[in-house]
Amino acid sequence: MAATVRIPTTMRPLTGGEKQVRVEPGTLGSVIDELESAHPGMGERLLDEDGSLRKFVNVFVDDDDVRYLDGLDTAVGDEITVSIIPAVAGG
Repeated sequence: MAATVRIPTTMRPLTGGEKQVRVEPGTLGSVIDELESAHPGMGERLLDEDGSLRKFVNVFVDDDDVRYLDGLDTAVGDEITVSIIPAVAGG
């Protein structure tokens, strides 16, 4: 069984252009570890030097922002979708 991670356009070069990547269920932290293992560079795009989610990257498990759940400890079950959405700023 697997979960799906939706990859934003800006990160697709790291996944060989793939829009979605299948990963093993677990916690969000283990999902990010698996992404980094399979697609080097993903981890540093998602996590800061302290190992926390970067402030300008939003991650949703199904439709819920992980910052309002359990952060990197948020459960990612089978057939769940994780969406990575870089924040957009400007004026």
